[in-house]
Amino acid sequence: MDASARTLEKPATNKERLRLWIRLLRAARVVEGELRDRLKREFDTTLPRFDVMSALYRQPEGMLMSDLSRFLLVSNGNVTGIVDRLVTDGFVVRANRDGDRRTSIARLTEAGSARFAAMAEAHEIWIAELLGEVSEEDARRLSVMLKAFRSNWENEH
Repeated sequence: MDASARTLEKPATNKERLRLWIRLLRAARVVEGELRDRLKREFDTTLPRFDVMSALYRQPEGMLMSDLSRFLLVSNGNVTGIVDRLVTDGFVVRANRDGDRRTSIARLTEAGSARFAAMAEAHEIWIAELLGEVSEEDARRLSVMLKAFRSNWENEH
């Protein structure tokens, strides 16, 4: 069904989708807010730093700064500022690619990998706690539905 056909459905159906959107947004904001607070309190870090370290942890050989920016869906400037602070803290190193001063690769240091592993372990526990009332089956089903929705939506745009 294309987008124009969906908008022609009964208004009550559209209202349910609006309610769903509001509930998804509210749930995401509540969980994100709690994660931000816990990361600050337990690890003296921010969610954007956690996200950068997470991306680099998945790519032990490192990532081009431009790829990191694209992956995180943020500007190059934002990523550069975060990476600069992580370099200062000893969690990330940055090197030029093949001697090209215009492109640099960032990767976690051993200390950065160890720090992220500790944060990731706590993060997983926090998510399990915050979403504890969602059964494993419901979590799987919702994940499949949201993945399909995202795929369908991305294909339209």
